[in-house]
Amino acid sequence: MGGFDFGAITNEATLRYLFVDGMTFTITLTLIAMAGGIFFGTLLAMMRLGSFKPLAMLAGGYVNLMRSLPLVLVIFWFFFLVPYIGAWVIGEKNPVKVGSWTSCVITFIMFEAAYYCEIMRAGIQSIPRGQVWAGYALGLNYWLTMGKIVLPQAFRNMLPVLLTQTIILFQDTSLVYVISATDFLGAAAKIANRDYRLVEMYTFVAVVYFAISYGLSMLVKRIQERIAIVR
Repeated sequence: MGGFDFGAITNEATLRYLFVDGMTFTITLTLIAMAGGIFFGTLLAMMRLGSFKPLAMLAGGYVNLMRSLPLVLVIFWFFFLVPYIGAWVIGEKNPVKVGSWTSCVITFIMFEAAYYCEIMRAGIQSIPRGQVWAGYALGLNYWLTMGKIVLPQAFRNMLPVLLTQTIILFQDTSLVYVISATDFLGAAAKIANRDYRLVEMYTFVAVVYFAISYGLSMLVKRIQERIAIVR
């Protein structure tokens, strides 16, 4: 440890760049992808459980496709190919400008929707079927029954799992550095390469990710215990 330079980490400008620029990008992307993923994942889950078979098959095919692909491959595909596909669709000669931020947001929402869909599908199926029939007996259609009776209970049952998936999402955001997005890991990589302090910087990044993820995991455990007590 004699050659370990702590000054490479404690430098004020470095910390500001890491947390003000890098961590802000990471947290913002995590929150947007979580909200979008839960919203579209819930719609996909309701489509999969619906009685209209073509729609259920379409939703199932999308979920199975996304869950079968590596996230880093989806990021690369969207960032490099979509601009050319967009130009071909609208008849432009030059690729459509998408940008790393837009690519990250759309990619993560698309990808996480598939995982949140399966979580929500399990939550919906955990609700007794009799409550669905009771909604129908009151004159509610499928969507109103889901929105007013089933989904509120499903969200409560699945809250710990949803939060656990969000922790995984927070960790997965580090993959965006491969398209030169300045997330927390991307900012650390740029500083490490600039100062030739790869060991110090990547060790610091690992400690920060561990501290945040472990703290959130303990919070999820507390929430799970409180939900169990209420039951």
